[in-house]
Amino acid sequence: MASDTLIDANAVDYLIVLLYFGVVLGIGVVARRQVSDSVDFFLSGRSLPAWVTGLAFISANLGAVEIMGMSASGAEFGLPTVHYFWVGAIPAMLFLGIVMMPFYYGSKVRSVPEFMRRRFGTGAHLVNSLSFAVAQLLIAGINLYLLGSIIHALLGWPLWVALVVAAAIVLSYITLGGLSAAIYNEVLQFFVIVAALLPLTLIGLHRVGGYGGLKDKITEAASAGGDIAPAEQQLNSWPGQALSGFDSPLFSVIGIVFGLGFVLSFGYWTTNFVEVQRAMASDSISSARKTPIIGAFPKMFVPFITILPGMIAAVLVSEIADVKAGETVPGGASGEGVAYNDALLYLMRDTLPNGLLGLAIAGLLAAFMAGMAANISAFNTVLSYDLWQQYVVKERDDSYYLLVGRLATVAATFIAIFTATLASNFSNIMEYLQVLFGFFNAPLFATFILGMFWKRMTPTAGWVGLVSGTLSAVAVAFLSEDAFGSWSSGVIPIGGQGAAFLAAAAAFVVDIVVSVAVSLVTKPKPVSELRGLVYSETPREDLVDADEASYPWYRRTLPLAGVALAMVVILNFAF
Repeated sequence: MASDTLIDANAVDYLIVLLYFGVVLGIGVVARRQVSDSVDFFLSGRSLPAWVTGLAFISANLGAVEIMGMSASGAEFGLPTVHYFWVGAIPAMLFLGIVMMPFYYGSKVRSVPEFMRRRFGTGAHLVNSLSFAVAQLLIAGINLYLLGSIIHALLGWPLWVALVVAAAIVLSYITLGGLSAAIYNEVLQFFVIVAALLPLTLIGLHRVGGYGGLKDKITEAASAGGDIAPAEQQLNSWPGQALSGFDSPLFSVIGIVFGLGFVLSFGYWTTNFVEVQRAMASDSISSARKTPIIGAFPKMFVPFITILPGMIAAVLVSEIADVKAGETVPGGASGEGVAYNDALLYLMRDTLPNGLLGLAIAGLLAAFMAGMAANISAFNTVLSYDLWQQYVVKERDDSYYLLVGRLATVAATFIAIFTATLASNFSNIMEYLQVLFGFFNAPLFATFILGMFWKRMTPTAGWVGLVSGTLSAVAVAFLSEDAFGSWSSGVIPIGGQGAAFLAAAAAFVVDIVVSVAVSLVTKPKPVSELRGLVYSETPREDLVDADEASYPWYRRTLPLAGVALAMVVILNFAF
């Protein structure tokens, strides 16, 4: 153990962390007894109740990227970061539950790419499977890099040692128990994360004199000048110029609503198999529809334990305040200089007593494991079913593909160790993540939504649109000022998260235009083959659970979604 660790933990803290890891591995061992075939391993046998899959749904998203990335954005941009939740998540989650999940669950597909194959054929399926697999490896690397930063800060270990040890633990319980192990651990991790971050938020608020004191300190820091955004931009969610990078309030609102709230958000939540896989493990179509809606309720309050600590760190932690003022500060969890990604770790160092410090560390480790396990479990499903079984080795027995899935888990974990180094180039990890979503999710959403509501869209248009949208997003990102740091050309002078919003919007528009044009000159699938795949050709009884009408209102999909939507509208007005 190094003597210059960032976090000064003691034996009690280490004991809490060790106990947590023991419980995680124990769940993996128990879950292994339930794995008898590939459906058990990849989809938990479609046997889990809605409350379990709902919490797992949100916990799979509440990874290290979400916690450290959102706290980093809170420190850098302030309150506009809430748009990632109240505009960029909740509406799309409700749409997924009401409109999309009946198609996913009712068609009995095992993955989102498999749905693409049924709708558009092998061309779009292959493009989607490959892009999704690459995306999961890159995002798993982000989770792994952030975990390495935590362990370096705690133990002083070299980054590569921290990455290998952490990857081995996640690999153990995913390989043992498959998706069941991941989901039950995600439910546990959700409560651990909340228990870890809530005390940090409350103690931090107490140190700065409550929310009023926090606003005063942000105003004082902004008035001092430097690179800090004006206080009114940091303390009001709308119009959000600090986040979007647009000087014009009108363009900022358009960028947030269309780029983030529609393209990036709907692209992520409705087509990302990491999330959809949790709902597909439900025990009925009613549970599958309610899974993202149940997840929406805790999701809308997550900003108070992620973004708020980042804002507190920006005024309470001297190192983060100096970074915000434009100074270069040596140190940081990576050892290569303090960055906004370090905001949460420094706030833990300065505010939490021993014991609570150990709980907070366990919470961060839980977040990392939830995020990376979600990426890996989705990757092994797509590689086994959608790539290996479809294009490499066909018509083998079920045990063969179960073995392929376990080997894919091992391979993905090792590859993530290398992709973790890419994430180290970004001071704010959310900027990198949003750019990746623009590449992979935005064009997929365009193809998906057009194909679901327009039966004339053709198989050729499916894969041509996907490729065109992805290439346009890559081009815009590399032409933008901040999307890839030193690798960007700077032709498009947009800062903040605006480059990611613009790339996603370009991908969506290009995909739609190209898909429509190609569809008009190519042959569509016969209407008889579109049942369960296109809205107009699917009978209503295939999309709902007949028994749900007899449930009390709080167990029905539409009333729950209405309550969630009303609550998030109130939050937008309140802030």
